[in-house]
Amino acid sequence: MQYTDKVLDHFTHPRNVGEIADANGVGEVGNAKCGDIMKIYLKVSDDGIIEDVKFKTFGCGAAIATSSMATELVMGKSLEEALELTNKAVAEALDGLPPVKMHCSVLAEEALRSAIADYYKRMGKDPAEILGFDPTASSHHEHEAHTH
Repeated sequence: MQYTDKVLDHFTHPRNVGEIADANGVGEVGNAKCGDIMKIYLKVSDDGIIEDVKFKTFGCGAAIATSSMATELVMGKSLEEALELTNKAVAEALDGLPPVKMHCSVLAEEALRSAIADYYKRMGKDPAEILGFDPTASSHHEHEAHTH
């Protein structure tokens, strides 16, 4: 399996690893079939800008790289801009992923959306109205089987 230089770079030197103690949005998603778990922490300013974002990922190199890239892509962005981030954009920013690893970029997108939904809930807003659905309703949903 061939990984791009960017994937390898984000795997060996992941950006924004850790937790945010005073996070006001936390999202966690997992894929029970392959064992990947991603947790994303957001610190959102009063005007809806992502001031800080950190992640913790238990998973393969592609899972760590996609988490790292996703946090890089949303840092300093508005929540609206962050919600437009797709797994395809994450994969493209990494110069591509092997087809069997695309599900890692999907998890990264879902973890981010889950953290944003959590932020809206804490603000007393219904995330389903903003996102069109509530990704925090079932925190560990299953995806089709993938193998590492």
